[in-house]
Amino acid sequence: MFELPRSLLAIPLLILAAISPLSANAASHYQESTFWQDEVSRGDMPPVEERLPDVPLVVDLEAKGRELGHEGGTLNTMITRSKDIRQMVVYGYARLVGYDYQYNLKADILESYINEDNKKFTLNLRPGHRWSDGSPFTSDDFRYWWEDVANNKSLSPSGPPDFLRIEGELPVVTFPDETTVIYEWQNPNPNFIQSLAQARPPFIYRPANFLKQYHEKYADPEQLAVEVDNARVKSWAALHNKRDNMYKFDNFRLPTLQPWINSTSGKKIRHLFVRNPYYHRVDTNGVQLPYIDIVEMEIVGGGLVAAKSNAGESDLQSRGLDFRDIAILRKGEADGGNYRTYLWNNGAASQIAIYPNLNYNDEGWRKVLRDVRVRRALSLAIDRQTINQALYFKLAKPGAMTVLPSSPFFDQANRDAWAAYDVDQANALLDEAGLTERAGNGIRLLPDGRPMEIVIETAGERQEVENALQIITDNWRDVGVKLVMRPLDRDILRNRIYAGTTMAAVWFGWDNGIPQVYTSPSYLAPRYQEFFAWPKWGQYYQTNGEVGEAPDMPAPKRLMELALQWDRATSDEERATVWREMLKIHADQVYGIGILAEAPQPVVVNLNLRNVPKKAIWAWDPGAHFGIHRPDEFFFDDDEDN
Repeated sequence: MFELPRSLLAIPLLILAAISPLSANAASHYQESTFWQDEVSRGDMPPVEERLPDVPLVVDLEAKGRELGHEGGTLNTMITRSKDIRQMVVYGYARLVGYDYQYNLKADILESYINEDNKKFTLNLRPGHRWSDGSPFTSDDFRYWWEDVANNKSLSPSGPPDFLRIEGELPVVTFPDETTVIYEWQNPNPNFIQSLAQARPPFIYRPANFLKQYHEKYADPEQLAVEVDNARVKSWAALHNKRDNMYKFDNFRLPTLQPWINSTSGKKIRHLFVRNPYYHRVDTNGVQLPYIDIVEMEIVGGGLVAAKSNAGESDLQSRGLDFRDIAILRKGEADGGNYRTYLWNNGAASQIAIYPNLNYNDEGWRKVLRDVRVRRALSLAIDRQTINQALYFKLAKPGAMTVLPSSPFFDQANRDAWAAYDVDQANALLDEAGLTERAGNGIRLLPDGRPMEIVIETAGERQEVENALQIITDNWRDVGVKLVMRPLDRDILRNRIYAGTTMAAVWFGWDNGIPQVYTSPSYLAPRYQEFFAWPKWGQYYQTNGEVGEAPDMPAPKRLMELALQWDRATSDEERATVWREMLKIHADQVYGIGILAEAPQPVVVNLNLRNVPKKAIWAWDPGAHFGIHRPDEFFFDDDEDN
């Protein structure tokens, strides 16, 4: 394993002059990390019992059916874009409240929380908890975010994030003492705790001691002006926002609560992340997690991930791998590779889904795409069985986009809705929609005489998407529709969709294909621009009407009403009823044209890497990909027979 020389650790370990003494409640059997032993011996870092919170989170691995591990080693993994070093925040999955591996919400960074009727939430912090630079993590970090960031117009022009705004009302937030934060609303906010557990969490706290040096309210004006000039930005707010990047994870000086710290400055091909000496979790043997000392992320071309995994260059890999890579990965195993390929279930509602943009800027096309008969026809004209055979060897489940069978709201009728391959019915629906005229080449004409050429834009990252669209191109030609595929960079694609300049896009289905009764159905309503079928309706909701367009169709309006009903519901029965009606509307209206679901996701695991589940769900939210399975509990063991 690669070992990082201490001289290369570019980490600002700002050890405080006065560290509080070891709490009487703290265990006396904590084991000092060999990784930080030199620093502790020199007096540059406090011993482990002074670095841990007074009440650390003790993880009972044996109760979870896992092995107690030991420290050490470097875990190698790959990403395909430099910005994806943020996956360390996703995989690390240190959250105020997080899902356990059974998808139950549990306090994590918090010692505990109290929910009073979904209106008042008391968050209790762990006494003595510290940021990765040794500074105290207290309610002042929450106060700083709430008062000086979220409600500062220069830093947050739109105000606090929309998940905190309930029926137009923001919460009353108070800070009774250094370990207590209270959020309180007049109306219920049943989605509050769940939001804190997301793969991309809202971060309702900030390292105040660090960021105050970039805030006009606290910083010395002359020094701040120098910092702004050196950073080549236009204002203190721009500088603050540049330094305040807890999710991007690209500022190696920014303190964190995650299990690993970014120790690499600037843009590099390889980024190194080292264990957080102040991390709040320990195992029952008193070993501070994470077990693994260093994570090394290498940036490679997307087409190289499978080949380099096959060559044994990754210890843990799923990002950048698709179903089509299973064959080459399994061949590498058979040829003596030092890994195994697990096949996890996929948690997305659909592997591939096409989203006609109901907010497309072109009025002629907008009218056509808003006609439900057109969307139904496009779905009926897709030969899903052929796609399943060609791309997934019949291992996926063809059907419309809906929740997966592991959700209590799964209904086979929703998966079957408008998903049978029926060219005759598709042609009849398009004729019924008034698209009867055709050009000499057989392509239908819009009412204004333009050919019915549907441009579907993709992120250009998944070969299976392009292969599926090639088959759909032939399918749609049989009903007089021409499909034009346009690959784009992911960020450009999203910006075009949000601006209304994309006619249709292809992506996964809903991230959360396994909702439970406690899961908010907000993503089924026009509340977010991230749902590619109605970006401008989502913008309207997210900005309180300042940007975008108000929903102006009956079914989307009903979805908004139902989402509000769920927010106000007082029983699980009421919430379940809302879920079922919303799913029925989506199945009937075909806002996203699902192709197939449940295709296995390959996960490459080093033979010596322990505690990685062989069977699991690969899901963005809930799950944070590897995060819900706690990579801080993974460890290397040289005994391959274990």
